[in-house]
Amino acid sequence: MVKRSRIVAFLLIILLAGSVLGGTTKNIVKNLKLGLDLQGGFEVLYEVHPAKKGQKIDKAALASTAEALDRRINVLGVSEPSIQIEGKNRIRVQLAGVEDQNEARKILSTQANLTFRDANDRLMMDGTDLAQNGAKQTFDENGKPSVSLKLKSASKFRDVTQKIVNMAPNNELVIWLDYVKGKDSFKNEVTKKDPNFLSAPTVKEVFNQDTVSIVGSFTVKEAQTLSSLLNAGALPVKLKEVYSNSVGAKFGTQALHETVVAGIIGVIIIFLFMLVYYRFPGLIAVVSLSIYIYLILLLFDWMNGVLTLPGIAALILGVGMAVDANIITYERIKEELKVGKSVKSAFQAGEKNAFTAILDSNLNTIIAGSVLFFYGTSSVKGFATMLILSVILSFITAVYGSRLLLGLWVNSKFLNKKASWFGVKQSEIHDLNQNFDTLDLPTKFDKFDFVKHRKKFFVFSGILIGVGLVLLLVFRLNLSIDFSSGTRVDIQSNTPLTTKKLQTVFNKLDLKTDDIVISGDKKQNAAARFIGVLNKEEIANLRTTFTKELGADNISVSTVSPTIGKELAKNAIYALLYASIGIIIYVSLRFEMYMAIAAIIAMLHDAFFMVTFFSITRLEVDLNFIAAVLTIIGYSIHDTIVTFDRMRENMHKKKRLKTFQDIVDVVNQSIRQTLTRSLNTVGTVLVTVLALLIFGSPSISNFSIALLVGLLIGVYSSIFVAASLWVVMKAKELKKKGVIKTVKEKKKYSDHPQV
Repeated sequence: MVKRSRIVAFLLIILLAGSVLGGTTKNIVKNLKLGLDLQGGFEVLYEVHPAKKGQKIDKAALASTAEALDRRINVLGVSEPSIQIEGKNRIRVQLAGVEDQNEARKILSTQANLTFRDANDRLMMDGTDLAQNGAKQTFDENGKPSVSLKLKSASKFRDVTQKIVNMAPNNELVIWLDYVKGKDSFKNEVTKKDPNFLSAPTVKEVFNQDTVSIVGSFTVKEAQTLSSLLNAGALPVKLKEVYSNSVGAKFGTQALHETVVAGIIGVIIIFLFMLVYYRFPGLIAVVSLSIYIYLILLLFDWMNGVLTLPGIAALILGVGMAVDANIITYERIKEELKVGKSVKSAFQAGEKNAFTAILDSNLNTIIAGSVLFFYGTSSVKGFATMLILSVILSFITAVYGSRLLLGLWVNSKFLNKKASWFGVKQSEIHDLNQNFDTLDLPTKFDKFDFVKHRKKFFVFSGILIGVGLVLLLVFRLNLSIDFSSGTRVDIQSNTPLTTKKLQTVFNKLDLKTDDIVISGDKKQNAAARFIGVLNKEEIANLRTTFTKELGADNISVSTVSPTIGKELAKNAIYALLYASIGIIIYVSLRFEMYMAIAAIIAMLHDAFFMVTFFSITRLEVDLNFIAAVLTIIGYSIHDTIVTFDRMRENMHKKKRLKTFQDIVDVVNQSIRQTLTRSLNTVGTVLVTVLALLIFGSPSISNFSIALLVGLLIGVYSSIFVAASLWVVMKAKELKKKGVIKTVKEKKKYSDHPQV
């Protein structure tokens, strides 16, 4: 008899979940903090150096510098800025959504050291003589914008003006901002049309007051900015810019729209596949996946995380990987139904048998994600965070959420004798009395011998690696400025762009480059790279010139110093190394050393192939490429471990491996039994990656290509490389031992203990 209460409970859960999702998703999405690449903005990494001889750069100095930068950001009116102290002498500032990036750069890095000097450049007063919040934007007697300064001591100002009056005819009081000894001089600057000093009034009388007015060729905005800077105070240290990235607002908005559309398309296709192929369990998977997407956005919001373009890609990729847990479980349930078990028994056995494979594969992906988070920077950290969250929440929703929802229907007895609802035909079901084991079930791939041609695959992979190594040495990698250092300029124009047009403008700016790439259907996007690192004045001039000459309304500029480039390259190597070590240790503990070695060789095979592919195609290798490589490492291991899990199960069934054929049979049976799952999983993940590649932002096209190539080579290595390597190593062990025991025998104890 059908227990309708279980079905009612299911419907109530769906109704409740639907209400919560429908009522809160909009606000969650609205509250999410977007990174620079999704809303535009400015990011800069400063190296902190002493402002005075003997000054120490310690935690206190870094903290006070961060506070000073925060006060300056308040001048810009930027909401929720990010200021992070990194290492012993670095500070990273991120200003998402800032409109005037030139002004932001100038305000952040200006020392704001106010000095009053005589005509011979001798110091008379400095910023320490200014009263707290003593600077105000005012207007002079002619109605021109000026800055009023309130001093701490009227008597000191009287003494200073007395000295200046006595210096006639050179009785100028020169007011400087960030005077540089040896570079700045009043006598040199006074003849220039646009001098470096702020003002140089002639002092004809002694002033016994505490107020000074700076009158120059200011606009109201410039006067307001100067007064705000002076009130914020001078920086206690010197800042050297070693990395910067500025993204135009339109670039960000367009990237967000394109990537979200790509994600929606990819998810819809996955949902349709699950419904068509897995029938009713597919519907349960769609529900649990929808809850998964909601929960990950909710948790990311609670964490106050910053969502970046690679972060969205990780979320979309996570959906594909979350499907894998459902596929493993449903394939196991189908196997149990085929041996003649009842729906309830098949459900229980399938869930139990799938658990270890899901757990092991997900933990290895977390290892790769954790290493990426530790060694990544900025948007790569966002990708790693989202990847780790995706794996954890997909495990919870797919294993426990789907089990709960499907369990309600199974325990209601409504699905009894309805194997077709799970995609199992009646002709495929064996009689339970035959004691048929799931490991003995025939598959669609029984004709294939995956081990027989192992030497051919080894030779094929060897040739690929050999040729790849030669080509890599010849062509090398097309490194982005992330690793090679320099400046990258991305331009979006209202009119079609040509290399000649761009070269003409660059020549006007005295910038030389032979690395200009035009893209887009209407040829309105362009990118150019320079060997040197442009300073803030050159970047500001570049923006102004391109807007004026070509109507380029959206310009993004990234700079990386040689020091940072070397560090990023070093961290990328460390990330790959430590991820490999972590995975070797885990697989050795959970499985066996030979499986760990085979998995790592296959993984490095995949990583090297991706590197070679990018070398040959001349695609740019940036930080997102490293994120893609580590993701594929995690996924490659993920796929390999599912196969190894089934191999372990088949070995336990045999109890002993006596001949080489026993080893071959274990591998062939395991691959045949898991191949449907492997193809379905990689198919769903490929759908999401293809959606990103076709419909997503061009900013992550190389990232998507890396994932696509990695997924394809990962399936190949899992089936034809990893398992075959294990066969070779296991055969040597067999030759040495004669017989390999695959199950530990329990010790036999006497019924009567001895005294």
